[in-house]
Amino acid sequence: MAQVTTEGLIPSARELAREILIHGPVSRAELGRRLDLSPASLTRLTKTLTDVGFVVEGEEVGDRSLGRPVRPLDVRLDLGVVVGVKLTGDAATVVATDLRARVLRQVERPLGDHAPDAVVALLRDLVEEVAEGERILAVGVALGGLVDDRGVVRHAPYLEWVDVPLRDLLAQPDGPRLVIENDLLALTRAEHWFGAGRGLRDFAVVTVGAGVGYGLVIDDRVVARRDSGVGLAGHIPLDPEGPVCAEGHVGCSTAMLTISGITEEVARRLGGPVTYAEVLSLAGDGDPEARAVVGASGVALGRLLALVANLTSVNDIVVSGEGIGLLDVVGDVVRSALDRDRDPLAAPVDLIADVSGFDEWARGAAASAIQSIVLDG
Repeated sequence: MAQVTTEGLIPSARELAREILIHGPVSRAELGRRLDLSPASLTRLTKTLTDVGFVVEGEEVGDRSLGRPVRPLDVRLDLGVVVGVKLTGDAATVVATDLRARVLRQVERPLGDHAPDAVVALLRDLVEEVAEGERILAVGVALGGLVDDRGVVRHAPYLEWVDVPLRDLLAQPDGPRLVIENDLLALTRAEHWFGAGRGLRDFAVVTVGAGVGYGLVIDDRVVARRDSGVGLAGHIPLDPEGPVCAEGHVGCSTAMLTISGITEEVARRLGGPVTYAEVLSLAGDGDPEARAVVGASGVALGRLLALVANLTSVNDIVVSGEGIGLLDVVGDVVRSALDRDRDPLAAPVDLIADVSGFDEWARGAAASAIQSIVLDG
């Protein structure tokens, strides 16, 4: 079989599958408490999931509350692999994961051609390569841009794509399910179910790197809207005396927080090109120019985080992305700026740094595909 499906399952069975996937191995008693299910309902729903081969009973373990051994429930991790793809303007990063989005293998190739047919051909090869002959349960593709619910890439500036029907181009007869999604949404899904936000019902994700991104989880659900993928966090004004971005905005999030914005400003001041790692190293060593730029970026990041918390009322923010090294150098500056922009009566904001690295974006694509299996059927 090419696909694993939960088609036909009622919503309560999908919620049970979700809980077992995120928290398993987990006892029936704990599941009943989490979902407010009676023993009879839990037994019926569990049988539904075991009948379709998605859930199995684990080895017996002692349960002090019951005074007897129990068999916790878990998802079957031997069903096959889920493949996640992160596309940038320069490369395709592809991972094979299990159903808990744990990376098993990874490959990466440069994109020599942005033409959709060339990219699709490369992705088909990489998906097969990373799967290594295992059954592919689903494939998720994440990219920076606007993607509609039919898998059409409406706009992807890094790839120079407009209205590219990527899901249709990549689909094959009897092939695995395909999920095409904005990369920030995909990363937020990964953080929600399997990452730093696991167990939190409300939190935000803020990414800094090639761009500035923002995702939101409210009441245990990822907020996905029509404009997700437009890049609305990219030009928020943060410093009226800051540098100017390519669009002419003074001190916006792109100018203050992206890797290119930071390195270009330091290069201008020093009179020569520098890498992001060099900028952070110079700032850490006390170079006045690098320190001034990185310090201003730290203040800007703190203000952005405060703005997110103030407008959404979340008290947990996951900070991720390729530019997260900024926190290592000026984390105290970020924290101070965040606190200054919060009301003294407001609850403190917990910052959770996710330093997983660039493959986390590909893992996010896999997480989107896994959620599709569980929630969409």
